[in-house]
Amino acid sequence: MTQEGTKRKLTAILSADVKEYSRLMSQDERGTIRTLTAYKEAMSMLIQEYKGRVVDSPGDNLLAEFGSVVDAVNCAVEIQRELAERNAELPPAREMEFRVGINVGDIVEEEKRIYGDGVNIAARVESLAEGGGICISGNVHEQVKNRIGLEYEYLGEQAVKNIPEPVHVYRVLSFPGAAAHRVVKARKTEGMKWRKTALAIALVLVVGAAAVAVWNFFLRPTPPAVEPASVEKMAFPLPDKPSIAVLPFVNMSEDPKQEYFSDGITEDLITDLSGISGVFVIARNSTFAYKGKAVKIQQVAEELGVRYVLEGSVRKADNRVRINAQLVDATTGRHLWAKRYDGKLDDIFDLQDEITRKIVTALAVKLTTDEKEEVSRKYTDNPAAYDVLLKGMEHYYRFTAEDFAEAATYFEKAIELDPNYGRAYAALAAVYWWCTEQRWAASVYLGVPDFEAYLRPRRYMQMAKKNPSPTMHRVAVDMLLRKRLHKEAIAEAEHALALDPNNAESHRTMGRALIFDGRQEEAVDFMKTAMRLDPLYPATYLWNLGLAYFCMGQYEKAVTSLERAITLNPKAHQFSGVLAAAYAHLGRDEQAREALEKFRGISPITLGELMYRHPFKDPETAERFASGFLKAGMPGKPSGYYKIYEENKLAGEEIRKLVFGQKVSIVLPEIRYSRVTRTIDGKATIESVPVSGRGKSWRGKSWIEDDMLCDKWEETLPLFGGFEWCGTVFRNPEYKSEMFDEYLWVTDFEVHGFSLVE
Repeated sequence: MTQEGTKRKLTAILSADVKEYSRLMSQDERGTIRTLTAYKEAMSMLIQEYKGRVVDSPGDNLLAEFGSVVDAVNCAVEIQRELAERNAELPPAREMEFRVGINVGDIVEEEKRIYGDGVNIAARVESLAEGGGICISGNVHEQVKNRIGLEYEYLGEQAVKNIPEPVHVYRVLSFPGAAAHRVVKARKTEGMKWRKTALAIALVLVVGAAAVAVWNFFLRPTPPAVEPASVEKMAFPLPDKPSIAVLPFVNMSEDPKQEYFSDGITEDLITDLSGISGVFVIARNSTFAYKGKAVKIQQVAEELGVRYVLEGSVRKADNRVRINAQLVDATTGRHLWAKRYDGKLDDIFDLQDEITRKIVTALAVKLTTDEKEEVSRKYTDNPAAYDVLLKGMEHYYRFTAEDFAEAATYFEKAIELDPNYGRAYAALAAVYWWCTEQRWAASVYLGVPDFEAYLRPRRYMQMAKKNPSPTMHRVAVDMLLRKRLHKEAIAEAEHALALDPNNAESHRTMGRALIFDGRQEEAVDFMKTAMRLDPLYPATYLWNLGLAYFCMGQYEKAVTSLERAITLNPKAHQFSGVLAAAYAHLGRDEQAREALEKFRGISPITLGELMYRHPFKDPETAERFASGFLKAGMPGKPSGYYKIYEENKLAGEEIRKLVFGQKVSIVLPEIRYSRVTRTIDGKATIESVPVSGRGKSWRGKSWIEDDMLCDKWEETLPLFGGFEWCGTVFRNPEYKSEMFDEYLWVTDFEVHGFSLVE
């Protein structure tokens, strides 16, 4: 071969030939040639469509080249789909199936012909393909594995004739739509003909099943090992128990809108594993940071500090689900197991349980009786309700007002499908609680009056408690803290951790409860555990850590944490409040004023409301907190907030003696100055006392529950009508007669001052 007229280039080569071509020719030469010609014409048209070029087409062979490896693989998929549809119209004995092999390699081109090892390898890879199937070389797989929605099976290293080094080969398992080797062929056959062939088919299936079993047990190659992670290079020390990160499962469905489903499957696997005390599980927030990115197992393990990594894919079409999963020991690069799970959508919970059990077995973890029950607990038996909940969670995690509104719609639909779905009720309670916490306009985003938005978390929590979930317990913690029920709040946090020992949010919630209970050193430990479980933690974790250090009087540490929180999320100006107070105590007055301006710029909150929202049990800590804000420039004075401390709290019987059989004056929203009369047996009347004109009255009932005063008024009462309201009662050491605040009724909505009527 002369150099003139030749050139070298890197290209993608597609090689194809007909399976059992000799048999077809011997049975019907003319028909075979006619079919072959038609099929080659179809293949040539598709190759041109995908910007390829047919290089040669002798006999039953076809050789083509592509400038893009992605185009080559996509073209092969379309070829097999097209030919499978054509074969569906032929008698089984006359079907013509092509085997396709693809390689990327350096070739020599001469007068539009191509030569070289790249071509030879493509031909050898093709010979390993099944009829109607596609095989690709390892270098093709590297370029397309994260770019095309396909699944692959590793066939191991294959010795290739005339090539010194073995070649890694992969079989393409699934094509978008109807893959050639999985096309259901609708044939118009006579019933008698089917009965004659049924026995033969059954025999083939039995033999095939046996062959598959032998292949899987003895011959099937294991997936290739990945590059081992270095324990020395890990960002965190490995925990003293099996540690695992579950990467977001890839959505292999043709519809990108099914992304919520693959994300939901991933999240639920994380939740299932988190409920097992013998396993250390990285939080969703950290693993989802890798979503859509081409990352190596080694990188994930070293950055998150784990030994094991689970990855996989989900394909959902109509009522069918396919889940591929594989567990890798990152420290050795060895696959512990890899398996495909197929089933109906109705079987989704069983599929998840099976994967979880496989992981637990692979990690040699023993479950307690409670953990065995918790792993199989899905909060609903309705797959449709579960599917809708997952759609809502996709929006919930974006944490914007608009997405919260969208999430609420899905959660409400989930409840329509399953009226006892505790997890959906808890999610709805969380939406409305956070909406009011963030001061988002409920009337704008959620379509309900703002005050209604304050009421809904309580309504949904009542339903969520019938089927408790970690989310329900975490929302309960915040609501109980508002009422200054610190002991009860910590108990709820303990319940959340019992259900989900590895849940970073549950550890953060416990840390928050301990901060306000005055146990800041313990709180720091819980916050650090949360941050270890979620190494790519959100800024709120640093804010909570900074608050704990502030309460301990360690202002420099508080500043460091809070500044890092703001660096992590510069738009979160709410973090600037505690930072302003810390700056002020350190004498950094200018920085304190600037931080306070940012804080009050998003929420012109009063000192009284600020202190209500920070339920410190310890008076000294509360006063240090308030004085920091005042030093930074917050309007108000030390007496400008209610001193709601444990020493002034009334027990249930004390409350009963105080208000039952008595009349009290109280100020309520939209009613202004009111008087409430309660009989000894709990009948209650509320009368408005207007500035001018006639007042109105409403009836209701009152009772004592868990050392709280509870009221329920008739439906016609503005705002409060039809709802149960329970709150703790405190003496007010700074009582002012004109404010009717001799006593304080503290609910999770606000503080109401009241006084006995003489």
